[in-house]
Amino acid sequence: MKTINFSRVDKAKFFKTLNKRVNLYFKENQLKRTGNWKLYSKAVIMFSLFFVPFILILTVAMPQWVMFLLMVVTGIGMAGVGMNVMHDSNHDSFSSKKWVNKLMGSSMYILAGNVYNWKVQHNVLHHTFTNIKDHDEDIDAGRIIRFSQHSSWLPIHKIQKYYSVFIYGLLTINWAITTDVKQMHNYLKRKLSYGELPNPAKEWTKLVISKIGYYALWIVLPLFVLDIVWWKIFIGFFVMHYTAGMILSLVFQLAHIVPNTKMPLPDKDGNLEHTWAVHQLYTTSNFAPSNSFVNFYTGGLNHQVEHHIFPHISHIHYQKLAKIVKETTKEFNLPYNEYETTRSAILAHFRQLGVLGKKPELA
Repeated sequence: MKTINFSRVDKAKFFKTLNKRVNLYFKENQLKRTGNWKLYSKAVIMFSLFFVPFILILTVAMPQWVMFLLMVVTGIGMAGVGMNVMHDSNHDSFSSKKWVNKLMGSSMYILAGNVYNWKVQHNVLHHTFTNIKDHDEDIDAGRIIRFSQHSSWLPIHKIQKYYSVFIYGLLTINWAITTDVKQMHNYLKRKLSYGELPNPAKEWTKLVISKIGYYALWIVLPLFVLDIVWWKIFIGFFVMHYTAGMILSLVFQLAHIVPNTKMPLPDKDGNLEHTWAVHQLYTTSNFAPSNSFVNFYTGGLNHQVEHHIFPHISHIHYQKLAKIVKETTKEFNLPYNEYETTRSAILAHFRQLGVLGKKPELA
């Protein structure tokens, strides 16, 4: 795979200026860059959304249609834990204490994923090579969905804006079944890591043990406790994952697969036009920045511009930082992509899928 080189020339000193202003904000307000009581209380809420409905299903007699609805709530909580707790923790921004970040980051295992894989795919590949084909796996959906104009086109892509939404819901269940095995084999083979390269045997052991524990919790335990037929247990499991997968996929796509973001390619020598920070501005978009509920539930992932430039700062600060980032980009005549509402961002995303679904010479 070709090495990618970002430009090292920032003649206007955009990032230096922005970083200085952000540092001044934290200093003047005597704030830590990590989470605080707001984030910790939110973590309690999200874990409650995730586990309380499941506990009720296991312990309280109720109609099966109520169980179904509670598994939907569990899926909402699952996505909430992922966006608010796991995400910040594995960016080392949940707490100033390493052991707390490691503990809370381990919530990835109860979300059907794997910490090592997630850190490589998200922290290393996605955050470094945002929207660059063959490097950012978040824009690689295989052959079924065409997220980039640089990807191969197939006739089925003509209708991808209609069927893609149904595929989005399969995100986390793919983690649970196949994705983690494929990613770990690939990443260890390529010697990729976020920090020190881990011991392969140790990582494979953790993967196997965590998967056994995961299935024991969400499938085996209900099979023993609940007096319902086995296939209904699997339906509940699927409903939880499909709900979480749909939410997470849409949040991810609204940040990068919309008309106002770019998908630049390096030149023949692997060089990109912009510095890393400016590249993030061209490839990332915010949505619903003033919506309190969206800010709360998505863990600030609607402020992707701020997150991509400052991934080690907790999302609870993004609304305040957004004003600084927006003013600075305007001052330096750089893009600041955002959609005022979630609805407008969703419509823009599916319009973009429609454009990408057209045969290239017609697009």
